Amino acid sequence: MNVNSTGAKAIGIASLGHAVFAATMVTLGILGLIQGGFTPIWTGVPKGSPAREVLAYLCAFISLASGIGLLWRRAAVMASRLLLTSFLVWLLLFRVSLIFRAPTATAAWWASGETALMAAAAWVLYTWFAGDWDRQRLSFATGDKGLRIARVLYGLGLIPFGVAHFTYLDRTVSMVPGWLPWHLAWAIFTGCAFIAAGVAVLIGVYARLAAMLSALQLGLFTLLVWVPIIVVRPSASDWTEFVSSWVLTAGAWVVADSYRGMPWLGVGKR
Repeated sequence: MNVNSTGAKAIGIASLGHAVFAATMVTLGILGLIQGGFTPIWTGVPKGSPAREVLAYLCAFISLASGIGLLWRRAAVMASRLLLTSFLVWLLLFRVSLIFRAPTATAAWWASGETALMAAAAWVLYTWFAGDWDRQRLSFATGDKGLRIARVLYGLGLIPFGVAHFTYLDRTVSMVPGWLPWHLAWAIFTGCAFIAAGVAVLIGVYARLAAMLSALQLGLFTLLVWVPIIVVRPSASDWTEFVSSWVLTAGAWVVADSYRGMPWLGVGKR
């Protein structure tokens, strides 16, 4: 992806997905600073942990600073690297550790999937900006290798979303909009769609189509499920779910954008 596209040299917009993702991170950072606590993506720190409140503000600052940096070409490499490092550290410390403690708990895998998806989006942006800034110093984390790693993370992150549709089937069915028929069928279909998309991205078959459709599905969840809920009488948990869905949609959009120029159908690079 060429950051120096027409009309985007000054602020370094690589794609519309990149702009939405950056704006989302800025909003998430402002929300965290106002609330003085962990926003949906930055959760999992045990209560009673030392400097827990300081860590919450640090996460908010990272979101805000990196979001602003992603919109400024000269700071984009540093901003995307900071965000990628933060998400990878969070994945190892507060997500994967949950799986070791409760390997059969769907919530632990879901949380890991969320952070893996966000890390994938940050990694895609890092490969774009680092590769464009200095193509002579590409490493395993940038270029095509970096993109492949990012897409693997994305594919792995999607699978727990689909599994959760089945382990929490009653709740999934209850969230299907009332105007749609066959609620159970929709719950099963969307769960299978997430799993299929994750596998397709991992093996590189119909990968671009899978990435695009999974991003669209996350966006439709935000629009058709969570927006109506928060318009009526939202609870605190509803707001959390809405923000989480919105942020994940923005991250998925970035990953889908990374396939631009590749064939829609057939076998291609992951």
